[in-house]
This record gives sequence, structure tokens and C-alpha cells, in this order.
Amino acid sequence: MIIKTFKHKKHKMRDKAYEICRTYLSGQWDNISANDMVVKTISGGYSSQLYYCSLPDTHEPIDNEPRDVVYRLYGEAVDGDDYKVTNSLITMLLSERRLGPKLYGVFAGGRLEEYIKSRPMAYRELRDPDYMLRIAKQLAQIHSMDVPIAKHPHWLFDTMDQYWAQVVAYTPDPNRPQLIPNPSLERELCAFDYKSESQWLRQLLSTCGSPVVFSHNDLSEGNILIPEDSTAYEDGMVFIDFEFAAYNYRGFDLGDYFTEYQFDYTNPEYPHYYAHLDAYPSDHEKRLFIREYIRHSTHLTSGRQTEDRLVREADYFALASHLLWWVWGILKARTSRLRYGYWV
Repeated sequence: MIIKTFKHKKHKMRDKAYEICRTYLSGQWDNISANDMVVKTISGGYSSQLYYCSLPDTHEPIDNEPRDVVYRLYGEAVDGDDYKVTNSLITMLLSERRLGPKLYGVFAGGRLEEYIKSRPMAYRELRDPDYMLRIAKQLAQIHSMDVPIAKHPHWLFDTMDQYWAQVVAYTPDPNRPQLIPNPSLERELCAFDYKSESQWLRQLLSTCGSPVVFSHNDLSEGNILIPEDSTAYEDGMVFIDFEFAAYNYRGFDLGDYFTEYQFDYTNPEYPHYYAHLDAYPSDHEKRLFIREYIRHSTHLTSGRQTEDRLVREADYFALASHLLWWVWGILKARTSRLRYGYWV
């Protein structure tokens, strides 16, 4: 019965994906059946399930329709139309500027996107000077965008507060196995005075005067693609996964990116990452990145004083990055079905 149900769901997903592709892509997609279409699972995440859909080898595109696309379905974490509308709007604007995948269609429950033959950026490339400069340029371009969404910078602390409220309200499911490897550590972390810490952090961050910009809010190496065709995209890279994108303080994207220098997510064994806590960028590396960021930010003037201000923003907001993903990690450790070292 379980196998039969699984097969039924798989066929139902294929049929739905086929109808969506026919509706939005047309061309040769009208000349194949659902069984002809190539479908592969790319990933099944908390916020989205991604599938690769392609024409079979027997059918070549006849117009401008793409041969292959990404079929994205919103996952269990997506609740409400506001998120769906905002995320699709952001994807469309990035697509128009060639800063993200092309958008082929938006439908209830998901969207069709360009499939980019690529690889994710490697951990060692985050601090490669050539890649650093390219990332700085693209981040400056993202921050300069005027996106028609809420402009007040509530995202950071609202998100942390929501995660912490879920941590406090969490009740274990007696019918579900718990994957928490260290119960004493769990008790210690959950007894932490989050309220006082967040109040102190709010006060500290208010002193560095970081302006509000449209922000990615999760710029790790896994969210930067290196396309096979380096000429197809500006600077030979593409930022992806704007699920957390919102107006936020500029310093958060800078500090969050710098904290990613400390984590390599390629470990095949538990906890599935390597922590290099002494790998936070040096002053030289920070200034190399920030000088290029300033160069592509038309409202900023070059000079040591501007550099100092942005370095200060990055270092202060790196603390906010650690606190945000710490709270997120506790929540995920309690609720996720994945065996991942969220708080090792």
C-alpha cells in the first residue's frame, strides 16, 4: 500500500508538471506526452521542492521554448499568498536584470524557472580574490534595486523572534523519533536569555547607522552558482535562493557573507559541515571586498572613512547573523527529520 501510494503521488506530480510546462512553454512541449517528459528530483527542501523537467532527446525546440526547466513547488514552510507573490516578484525582477534565473511561469503553488547548467561555488572560492570581487559587485547591484515590497527593516528581528517563539512553544511529538544527540546541550541552549541578548544586540546595531537596502539575507556558497557557460551571466555567477530576501540593514548581508567563511558544507559525514571558527576574514580581505562593493555603489564615495564604516557594519552585523542562524538551528534541530548537526 505504501509503495502504491508513493507511485500514485509520483505520477500525479508528473502529470501536473507536464500540464504546467505545456501551458507556459508551448512549442515542442505541446507535442509530447507526460510519459515522454524527462523528470528528475533536484532537491526537496523545507521551503521548496525542485524538479528538473526536460523534453526527450527525440524532440528539439522549434521556437524559443527552453529544452529544460526547473519546476518549483512551494514546501511546507510556505504559508500564505504574501510570500508567494513577493518571492515571484523578486525572481522576475532579478530575471530581467540577468542577476537570476529566467522566470517562465508563475502558477498557484509554484513557478517555472530556467535550468542553469552549473555547479555551486566551492568553499575555498569564497575567499578567492577574483570571486570575492565578483560577489562584491553583484551584491552592490542587488542592494541598489528598488523592489516594490515593504521597505521597513523588520525582517531581521521579526524572523528571530518568530523562530524563538516556536522554540519556546515546541512540544515533542511522542510518535516521532527525536534526533537530538545531546539533550543536556538542548536544555542549556533553550534556557538562554534570548530576550536580553536580542535587546542588547538591537541597541548595539543602532549605533553603526547601517542603511536599509534590498538584501539577499542568506548569501552562502551554496546559493551562488557558477554556470558552465560563463558568458551567459554577468560576472560568470548567479545568486539563487532568495527565500529570505527582504529589505534589511546593509550590514547584515556583509556580515552574513563574512561569517560564511567559517563554514564548509561539504562534509559527507555527520554533522555534514566543517566549522573553521578562526577563518573569519582578515582586515585585508574585508577591505578588498568592501572597496569593490563601494566601487559599484554609486551613492558611496571611496576612501578610508567609507571603508571603515562598512567594515564596522559588517563586524557588528556578523553578531546578528550568528544569533539568527543559532535560533534557526535550535528550531530545526527540534523539528527537522534530517540527521544534521544543527547545534553540534
